[in-house]
Amino acid sequence: MAAAPKTMRAIDIREPGGPEVLIPVERPVPSPAAGEVLIQVAAAGVNRPDVMQRKGHYPPPPGAPTIPGLELAGTVVAIGAGGDPGLVGQPVCALVAGGGYAEYAVAPAGQCLPVPPALTMAEAAAVPETLFTVWTNLFERAHAAQGDTVLVHGGTSGIGTMAIRLGRLFDLRIIVTVGSEEKAARALEIGAAHAINYRTADFVEEVKRITGGAGCQIVLDMIGGDYMPRNLACLAEDGRHVSIAVQRGAKTELNLVPVMQRRLTLTGSTLRPRSSEFKTLVAEEIERTVWPHVREGRLKPVIDSVFPLAEAAQAHARMDSGEHVGKIVLTVG
Repeated sequence: MAAAPKTMRAIDIREPGGPEVLIPVERPVPSPAAGEVLIQVAAAGVNRPDVMQRKGHYPPPPGAPTIPGLELAGTVVAIGAGGDPGLVGQPVCALVAGGGYAEYAVAPAGQCLPVPPALTMAEAAAVPETLFTVWTNLFERAHAAQGDTVLVHGGTSGIGTMAIRLGRLFDLRIIVTVGSEEKAARALEIGAAHAINYRTADFVEEVKRITGGAGCQIVLDMIGGDYMPRNLACLAEDGRHVSIAVQRGAKTELNLVPVMQRRLTLTGSTLRPRSSEFKTLVAEEIERTVWPHVREGRLKPVIDSVFPLAEAAQAHARMDSGEHVGKIVLTVG
């Protein structure tokens, strides 16, 4: 393959602020270190942490580039010392700590997954961040098992739609909350068992009604704040609550007596700061358990919209609007 150029186009953050602070820049093409690959990026997913970083609330971890973008798809064009030469020329998607909004990006080789013919590059770029997040939290931390009922807030977000799709594959009953009747209808089309419009109904009462008063086994929560005690009221005995974001605040007030009486488990995680070794283990598990479904075309992300890299600001404005259903993707080319 032709050698990578010395410089590349990328999108960086001029200063904390709205979508308009995302600006085109020229940057050196990064060099892959040992254990890394250099990827010529075809597409990159847009995620809520990118928005938080743009606003100045979620700085990249040490060693990560300031260029946003936590997931991408493209072709391996170079490998770091000691890497597998057979990876060069291979189409991959990858979870990265940053740098996806660019023509080239480096990724740990262990965090790459092969892109099968069943996925377009835009679809492949929309998979890693939500799949790694939902898998580690719903299946590893919350121990989701066949037949479990799961309440997922933000049901038409990238995380929510991935949870619905995975739930269908692994025989979970997914109940989601959404902010409109239109989004409720879309969530049901995507595969949710039930969709609750939180603007017109009390989701606690609805979960009790849907489950015949028994409650659900798991809550996957990205809201936090005052949702926390309401979430716990939705849980069945031995239920598990997993926090993955705190859109309504990081602090809450809880009555611990129900936690003890009903033996509830409260847990949570953030993915971006975790070690490459951990993410590699997750990638290996996903390749064993989930990737066969991807290869056969049974698991695809829900794509809301696709923008060229130069229109990253418009892509962020779309996410800020809250009107999107599924993933927003940037294409590079």
